[in-house]
Amino acid sequence: MKKELFANVLTLAWNLVLVYVCYTLCRLVFLFVNWDTFSGHLTWGYAVSLFGAGIIFDTTAILYSNALFILLFLFPLHWKETPMFYKVVRWLFAAVNTFFLITNLIDCVYFRFTGRRTTMTVLQEFSHEGESKLTSIFLDEFITYWYLVLLAAALFYALYKLYRAPKLFPVKQKLAYYVVQLVILLVAIPFTVFGMRGGMTTATRPITLSNANQYVERPLDAGLVLNTPFSLFRTLGKATFVIPDYLPEKEAEAVYSPIHLPADSVAFRPMNVVVIIWEGFSKQHVGSLNPQLENGAYKGYTPFIDSLLVKSLTFQHSYSNGRKSIDGMPSVLSSIPSFVEPFFLTPSALNDVSSIAGELTKNKGYTSAFFHGAMNGSMGFQAFARSVGFQKYFGRTEYNEDPNYNGDADFDGTWAIWDEEFLQFYCDRMSEMKQPFVTSVFTATSHGPFDLPERYKGKFPTGKDPLFETVAYSDYAIRRFFEKAEKQPWFKNTLFVITADHTSGNSYPDYVTDLGYYKVPVIFYAPGMPKLKGLDQEKIVDQIDIMPTVLGILGYDRPYVGFGQDALHTPAAEKFAVNYLPSSGIYQFLKGDYLIQFDGEKVIHAYRFRTDVLMKDDVKDTMPQDTLKAMETQLKSLIQQYMERMNGNNLVYREK
Repeated sequence: MKKELFANVLTLAWNLVLVYVCYTLCRLVFLFVNWDTFSGHLTWGYAVSLFGAGIIFDTTAILYSNALFILLFLFPLHWKETPMFYKVVRWLFAAVNTFFLITNLIDCVYFRFTGRRTTMTVLQEFSHEGESKLTSIFLDEFITYWYLVLLAAALFYALYKLYRAPKLFPVKQKLAYYVVQLVILLVAIPFTVFGMRGGMTTATRPITLSNANQYVERPLDAGLVLNTPFSLFRTLGKATFVIPDYLPEKEAEAVYSPIHLPADSVAFRPMNVVVIIWEGFSKQHVGSLNPQLENGAYKGYTPFIDSLLVKSLTFQHSYSNGRKSIDGMPSVLSSIPSFVEPFFLTPSALNDVSSIAGELTKNKGYTSAFFHGAMNGSMGFQAFARSVGFQKYFGRTEYNEDPNYNGDADFDGTWAIWDEEFLQFYCDRMSEMKQPFVTSVFTATSHGPFDLPERYKGKFPTGKDPLFETVAYSDYAIRRFFEKAEKQPWFKNTLFVITADHTSGNSYPDYVTDLGYYKVPVIFYAPGMPKLKGLDQEKIVDQIDIMPTVLGILGYDRPYVGFGQDALHTPAAEKFAVNYLPSSGIYQFLKGDYLIQFDGEKVIHAYRFRTDVLMKDDVKDTMPQDTLKAMETQLKSLIQQYMERMNGNNLVYREK
């Protein structure tokens, strides 16, 4: 009796293992068909690691595609326990899995043309082709790659033939059946969900295409780690980058170009670069940047940042490009704004992408590292850092391995290592790096659930939002970091950048508008450059300006792609900022004295953002119309070239 009661679990596991074997076989065929693409740098050890990583993504795809099959097997209903029921399930199992395996086999061929696994954008790519033409294309390909057709048939036969149905349970044991089957189902559901997400912790987002980057040595190898069903599921229902035809190509490039060319007389300055990305850090939190609040009595929550601003360069009008943590990292480090979807969540996450680290390590011999105190792989940061040129990654794993620190005793229990300890660790690791170096750290404590170490509870001001107390703590942690950094031999030859990933805890009226939600500090501090200081009240700056500005300060002498501008060397009249309102699909574009809101077809609102901070007076019809037209044209050019470069894998500079 016991065997019959648990037979469905054992047979289900057997059948799912069959699917895993088929996915691995498809990956092996994929490698052989594209051997010329991978063989030049593929070693046995590296190949095994890629295939091992692929199981993670196979699990997600297999559980999605077999969710109904799993439910049919485990659903506690004794009337289904008949031979006919399991015969129907057998055909369903073989047919559904063969369909998704065929998509893998199709990509064995298609990959060589696209350089990536197929996503749902394939429907857009062929949306303008007639049915007869598509039929002709597929028939031609079937003939050319007949062996893949035979393999697909063989896989179907194997799944059908090797499928196992459970032994039927004794009818008289209904009570035991329902108790056992219900428990099994309740246990299976969360583990199925965990498998679909790619992790079991609250710090793990559902894995996406970009997560494959953390397992590869070059972006193209992600094709071996991923599988096509996973790519289809993860892009299903996602808005894709549609290239608008606003302007002729040459006209668009004349209006705006993301290609940065160095000045002829540039002399490179090999300074270290340290970029601190502060979780949830709003401009609202900084007292000295808000003299208008509380009749001048507002103190804020960042006394150290206030003291640092006296000897730093910052801007009155500075903004983020997105609203999420996964928006901030590409914007800050790679000068990529977030349009339509976060870059991490799109197929373009597998594109070749540059960054501050990528440019300096590849072309100037810098050493580089990215730091984040959460579990390695969290938020997709490790994958992105590796894909854009950071040589090393330090996360919770590396922190726990350091005998000089307390390991998980410093873990906040939910999210990451406390900021104070992790920033001390960050400073220590930099002191071991060869100069010049470029590093970045993403803080974590000012992220929900906004908890603090016991020794600091009650020490910092709380305000109206529990976030504020953790912001004050992170400010203290950064103070402690600088106290340690000041004693290091590399300190005076370092350019520090401090900004946020996005805003949080906005409450004052200035900060709860369409623009207010994007107001973050952008701070440049260089101890060896005392003239680099002051509050610039004219220039408009956003996160995508950080990479061009850093490279401009260093005198970087090579061309690169970045959608922002050099804030120091661009006239105030030419500076702009851009962000995207994901809830409504609206682009905001700031330049001069005006902000326009563009819905993809036309400007719908305009405001004098410098004086109308609450955005109450729409001046679309009364502002100078030539200014409105010029701003709209520049924004259209930016959007058009962004979409073209995303779809065309053209985010790095290539000689024509």
